[in-house]
Amino acid sequence: MTTDHDVPVYIDTTKASIARVYDAFLGGKDNYEIDREVFRRVKQVAPEAATLAFDNRQFLIRVSRFVAAQTGIRQYLDCGSGLPTAENTHQVVQRLEPDATVVYVDNDPVVLAHGRALLEENEFTHFIAEDIFEPERLLQNETLQRHLDFSEPIALFQLGTIHHYDGERPPADIMQTYIDALPKGSVVAISHFYDPEDGGELSKLARRMEDVFVHSPMGSGVFRTQAQIEAMFPGLEMVEPGVTLCAEWWPDGPQLKELDAVSKCIAGGVGVKR
Repeated sequence: MTTDHDVPVYIDTTKASIARVYDAFLGGKDNYEIDREVFRRVKQVAPEAATLAFDNRQFLIRVSRFVAAQTGIRQYLDCGSGLPTAENTHQVVQRLEPDATVVYVDNDPVVLAHGRALLEENEFTHFIAEDIFEPERLLQNETLQRHLDFSEPIALFQLGTIHHYDGERPPADIMQTYIDALPKGSVVAISHFYDPEDGGELSKLARRMEDVFVHSPMGSGVFRTQAQIEAMFPGLEMVEPGVTLCAEWWPDGPQLKELDAVSKCIAGGVGVKR
């Protein structure tokens, strides 16, 4: 684990970082005490809280493999890259298509400090510093424009990102801007904290976790409903089974164990622009 003595002077450790909190959830070492405090608080209301990050990471891996193997797409825009961990997007897709181009986007100072060198492993992997919730600005980024060809299909990933947006602009509007810029044949993947609206314990669990996230030193983590998540795929043709639990989106094998409650509080889907 990183200690406060190792902190670069420009990184504020009085506020938890989304990227570092995810790192703590995944059992990583690039996090500080303030980030681990968020993890501890969430575990108090959901002991299996780490499952949120694990299910999200496994969904990313399966979606990346699906796009690389099944669609012919060779360009990826991964929004909110976070800190490097095992099986990043470029590692998954370039194993199948070595010349696939991946552009990562993040504006978290700790990601910029620790992640850039590790992510830029080859000439087909790039990193830009932009706010993923300002698509108009991001899409005009010179590095992005240089490395992605918007006349050919692109895979856009918003995995574990939009639930940290709580601004006045509707999330569906943000996604509409991205989708309008994508050429036909492009693929959009989203994963998101999920309120199952079951009228019982699962919905209560989702709202308890949301309350902890929002009132923690991180300050974000909204659990949205099925309809709200589906609205983030405007005009897209959904890949079956549509928006579903991340753990149940084309798993690698049969589900022999019962999913824990936390796994039922994160969902994802993939849509195609026709």
